[in-house]
Amino acid sequence: MTVGVALNASDARNQVDATVELAREAAAAGLRSAWFGQTFGADSPQLAAIVGREVPGLQVGTSAIPVFGRHPLLVSSQAQTAQAATRGRYHLGLALGTKLLTETGFGLPFERPIARLREFLTALRQLTQTGTADFHGELLTAATPVPARVPGAESGVPLLVAAMGPQALRVSGALADGILPYLAGPRALAEHIVPAVTAAAEDAGRPAPRIVALVSGVVTDDVEPVRTKVAEQLAFYEQIPSYARVIELSGGRRAADVAVIGDEKTVAAEVRRYRDAGATEVVFSGTEIAGEADRRRTWALLGELAD
Repeated sequence: MTVGVALNASDARNQVDATVELAREAAAAGLRSAWFGQTFGADSPQLAAIVGREVPGLQVGTSAIPVFGRHPLLVSSQAQTAQAATRGRYHLGLALGTKLLTETGFGLPFERPIARLREFLTALRQLTQTGTADFHGELLTAATPVPARVPGAESGVPLLVAAMGPQALRVSGALADGILPYLAGPRALAEHIVPAVTAAAEDAGRPAPRIVALVSGVVTDDVEPVRTKVAEQLAFYEQIPSYARVIELSGGRRAADVAVIGDEKTVAAEVRRYRDAGATEVVFSGTEIAGEADRRRTWALLGELAD
């Protein structure tokens, strides 16, 4: 199983420089991948391209770009450029986004998200695989009067979706290469998420999908104080129906209930539970929450667990 981490240097004096240094440390610890979130700050495909260029061998990915407020032509350009820069080590994650950020930030109505995701993926796969598109949907048009191919990105770009709900899983299984579930514990993965996306892929004649489980977690001896911090940090997700649902399916009431917090033995056992539940890759996020010493302790363990 591939094990990686999400890197967050948004509080640094220079986010790009700090992110590269963190990525070097992650690679030295034996971690296999580094992932970058996308909100309204740093451009995650650019960060991934820079890190992948500076840290050879490390897989890099975006988790995840919302489909609202973007266009497949522009996202394809970003993704193919990152793929060329990293010589085939870039992975693109897409997301539905949230009503709050979409309507407040972009001034766009958060309407028909599943239909938009389906059209976005259809057009984007044409672009990343062939450098051309001729897609005319209800919500999106993507056509290439001039080629959109980026030399050096001929291997294509793996497309993943932060999907957890039934409809998003069906679309992702049919059109994407895998999923990026977050705050979905082993129970939700094994009983609901993995079977649904796998069946959709089979129905579409596609290979078994990648299941990249994003896990909030850290190795620490200060379990309860850290869990309190995690609860405060993740409370936002409890207001989003899709996350609230998957937390409940995981056996939790709050987002912090599905966080993995404890000593090395505890965290290693939880990583194995994710593997047994069908995760092909595990990516830890929020590892900085307990301080530098515990972050390094976490990365050391995860590096040992990486194949």
